[in-house]
Amino acid sequence: MKRLLIIPSVLFVLLTTACTTSPTGRSQFMMVSPEQAISASKEAYTKTIKTLDDKGKIDNYPVVTDRVKLITGRLISQAIKEYPHTRNWQWSVKVIDDPEMVNAWCMAGGKMAVYTGLLNKVKPTDDELAQVMGHEIAHALANHTAEKMSTQMVSQIGLVALSIAVSDTDFGGVALTGAALAASMAIELPNSRTAELEADQMGIELAAKAGYNPNAAATLWQKMAKVGGESPPEFFSTHPAPGNRQKTLRELAPKMMPYYKQKTDRPVYPL
Repeated sequence: MKRLLIIPSVLFVLLTTACTTSPTGRSQFMMVSPEQAISASKEAYTKTIKTLDDKGKIDNYPVVTDRVKLITGRLISQAIKEYPHTRNWQWSVKVIDDPEMVNAWCMAGGKMAVYTGLLNKVKPTDDELAQVMGHEIAHALANHTAEKMSTQMVSQIGLVALSIAVSDTDFGGVALTGAALAASMAIELPNSRTAELEADQMGIELAAKAGYNPNAAATLWQKMAKVGGESPPEFFSTHPAPGNRQKTLRELAPKMMPYYKQKTDRPVYPL
């Protein structure tokens, strides 16, 4: 009975103390720290890429890979300039050979991937591809992986706490396992619409400062909407569209143009 009484108290403490603020000033629930998310994501990324590499699915087209690395490298250099702590991230981007998968993602700590399905079906211009990767990088900069992991952890802890109430299960050990599992699932879980809007805003600015036309953000989503017919691209399942996304991006573009037109050095991060 005592254990059952403790469960609500534990969950209340977690929910009321694990809060932080995103780069845009939004309040975030963070039961998993950014550092924990980066560590868990690195492990998940390594396993994911190794499995695909063993199947011959990684970086099969040098010209395509070089293009992705050039665009992403410029975005990363700007991200490091804006967020100096990310200089210590082990940034990486891979092109996954899957002609049917229209998707891209970025884990905590800058571990990225883009699928050939997105490149071949959407056929993005360099400016549009920069919007995709800028959006993904923004998810990492805003600690959205840790945020999603935290949400997963809360649901798991609720279930674990019940089992602890009737057994001698070690809470800390189960929570740790839950964190690793949540990291591997993070790229498959949908972002919240709030997180999507935040990534749109941060991503279009990042891309503009890296030298990519912000008007491409709206045209990218027009293209994405046309791909797949009655079967929307996988990108939409993990990146649910905030209301009137294209309208919002079109309204943001003029505000980003001064960044785009700046005569400044735009270095490329070596990948």
